Amino acid sequence: MNTAVVLLSGGLDSATCLAIARDQGYRCHTIAFDYGQRTRSELDAAVRVSQALGAESHRVIELGLGTIGGSALTDHAIEVPEEGGDGIPVTYVPARNTVFLSLSLGLAEVVDASAIYIGVNAVDYSGYPDCRPEFIDAFQTLAGLATKAGVEGHPIEIATPLMRLSKADIIRRGTELGLDYGLTVSCYQADEAGRACGRCDSCRLRRQGFEQALVKDPTIYR
Repeated sequence: MNTAVVLLSGGLDSATCLAIARDQGYRCHTIAFDYGQRTRSELDAAVRVSQALGAESHRVIELGLGTIGGSALTDHAIEVPEEGGDGIPVTYVPARNTVFLSLSLGLAEVVDASAIYIGVNAVDYSGYPDCRPEFIDAFQTLAGLATKAGVEGHPIEIATPLMRLSKADIIRRGTELGLDYGLTVSCYQADEAGRACGRCDSCRLRRQGFEQALVKDPTIYR
């Protein structure tokens, strides 16, 4: 079996990524990041999903992104918006995916992984610049230049199986693979029990996805 590192936030998209990687025959090591986000319940969800889907290992890396702030997800002085708007929203965390992928690249070299799976999406997403295909293409180039594996002619693939899927398509795919979405937490401001607010952008996209996929929404709302 090939080995993959899967970025696992505990949310719907990353959980689907793990299910897809496993279905494609990969032995998976999952990695989550405690970066100072508002809700820690998503970290608990990542543990549940990793265990339920049989990952070889699960790691939580502590990062101090809250010390630089600049996002409603890491700075409690900035309110989480509950309505969509134009431009890049304040829930964007500066450099988040760049840092996450860099550390995942290190883990991939350590566990001899041939791929890193990340659940970025360019269809139903919030407008984050580090979720675009152009960003992934640029990081793929970096992965080939910055690693022992790349220099030796075996660059680690940055796999984005959800990039062109709608939220409904993602949910259908995960459902086909037997994924229990009740294990996941997507809300930007979920409480300690993982109950969702039902009002933030992430909740809106998630609820809409289940409606369009004609799949029962297992989300527990406050």
